[in-house]
Amino acid sequence: MPELSQRRRFLVLAICCMSLLIVSLDVTALNVALPSMQRELHASTAGLQWTIDAYTLVLASLLMLSGSTADRIGRKRVFMAGLIVFAAGSLLCSLAPNLDSLIAFRMIQAVGGSMLNPVAMSIITNTFTDPAERARAIGVWGGVVGISMSAGPIAGGLLVESVGWRSIFWVNLPVGLAALLLTLRYVPESRAPKARRPDPVGQLLVIALFGSLTYAIIQAPASGAAYVVPFVAVAVAALAGLLWYEPRRAEPLIDLRFFRSVPFSGATVIAISAFASLGGFLFLSTLYLQNVRGYDALHAGLWMLPMAVPTLLCAPLSGRLVGSRGPRLPLLVAGVAMTASAVLLAGFEAETSNVTLFVAYVLFGVGFGFVNAPITNTAVSGMPRAQAGVAAAVASTSRQVGQTLGVAVVGAVLASGVGASSYKDVFVSASVPGWWILVGCGVAVLTLGALTSGRWARRTAERSAERLQAAEVRQPTGVRA
Repeated sequence: MPELSQRRRFLVLAICCMSLLIVSLDVTALNVALPSMQRELHASTAGLQWTIDAYTLVLASLLMLSGSTADRIGRKRVFMAGLIVFAAGSLLCSLAPNLDSLIAFRMIQAVGGSMLNPVAMSIITNTFTDPAERARAIGVWGGVVGISMSAGPIAGGLLVESVGWRSIFWVNLPVGLAALLLTLRYVPESRAPKARRPDPVGQLLVIALFGSLTYAIIQAPASGAAYVVPFVAVAVAALAGLLWYEPRRAEPLIDLRFFRSVPFSGATVIAISAFASLGGFLFLSTLYLQNVRGYDALHAGLWMLPMAVPTLLCAPLSGRLVGSRGPRLPLLVAGVAMTASAVLLAGFEAETSNVTLFVAYVLFGVGFGFVNAPITNTAVSGMPRAQAGVAAAVASTSRQVGQTLGVAVVGAVLASGVGASSYKDVFVSASVPGWWILVGCGVAVLTLGALTSGRWARRTAERSAERLQAAEVRQPTGVRA
C-alpha cells in the first residue's frame, strides 16, 4: 500500500467505519424490532434467536475465509464486493414474506458482512503503521459501535412504530452505496506480498463446528437432549478435525501458531465473552422492555441510550489508553463494569426502579466501550503485516462466535424457563439464569484481562511474531513439517 497523507489516511478510516456502521446499525435496530417481528411472523423464541444467529453464524463461519481471500486477491476488491452483497441482502430482508425467508436472506446479508469488518480492519492496520496512531484509529473504529448503539435503537424504534420493522433494512442501502462510491475513489488497493492458498477442508470444518453447535443449543429446549446429541457429536468431531488438519497445512485457514501468543489467545477468549454478554444483554433487554414493561419500540430504543452513550464516549478513550498505557487498564475497567451490570440485572424484578435499571445499563455501556479497542489492538499488534487480514479476521470471528453463543445460550435458557407460559407472567424469573451467565462473561473479561496483559504475556507475543515472520520468509510451498 502506498504511503498516504494524514488527511487521506483518516478519510480511509472514515470509509471503513461506514461499513462497520451499517453492520452494527442492522444488529441494534433489529433487536428493537424483535417483538414486532414476533407478532407479525408468529415466531417462537427459537425463531427470534435464528433471525439474529443465522446472520452471526454465517458471518463467523466466513470471516477468516474473507480475510485470507482479501489478503490474496486484494482488500479493496473484496471490501467493495461485500458492500454490494450486504446491500442486496438488506433489500431482500425488507421483502421477506415469512420467517424462513427472512432467516435465509439474513444469511445472504452475512455473506456480504463477512467481507466488510475484517477486511476494513486489515485496511486500517496497513494504513496506520505507527502503533500509537493505529491504537487511536482503532479507538475511533470502536466508537462507531457506540454511535450505532445510540442511533440504532432510536432509529429502529422510530421506523418500526411509523413504517414497520421491514424499514430497518432500508437504512443500509444509501449508506452502503455511499461507502461503495467512496471506496472506489479513495481507498488504495493492497494485498499481502505472498498469496495464501484457499483451505476448503478447513472452511467446511469451521462451518460444521459453528453450525452444529449453535443448532444444538437453540433447539435443545424444544427438541430435547436426545435430538441434539448428534449435532453435538458433529461439533466435537469438527473441532478435532481442525486441531489435527490445520497444523499440517502449509497455509491453513486458521494458523494455530497465532495462539502461542498469550495476548492473542486472551483477546480471542475475551472477545467471545464480551460479545456473548452483548448478544445476551440486547436479547433479554429488548424482550423485557417491550413484553414485560409494555413499552413500544421507540421507548424501548430510548431505554438503550443509557447503555449506548457510554459506549460511544468510552471507546475513543479506551483507544487512547491502549496507545499510551497498553491494554490492561481498559480490560480491567471493562471486566468490572460488565460484571457489576449483570449482577444488578440478575436481581431485578419487573417493578425494579428506573434508577437501578439506568445504572445497570450505564455500567454495561462503560464496560463494552472499554473492551473493544484492546481486543482489536492486541489481535493485530505484533503480527506480520502480511497476515494482518487473517489475524483481524480471527478477532472478528471471535466477536461473532461470542454474540452467536450469547443469543443461543441465553435464549435457550429463557425458552426453557418460559415454556408455554406468556412472557409477561414468567419472563423475570425465567431470565435470571441468563443474567447470571452474563455475570460469568464479565468475570472472564476481568480475569483474562489481568492474566494476559503482563510482561510474560507480551514476551510470548514477541516470540510468536518472530516465529511467524521467520516462517513466512523460509516456508516453501507444500505441507509444513
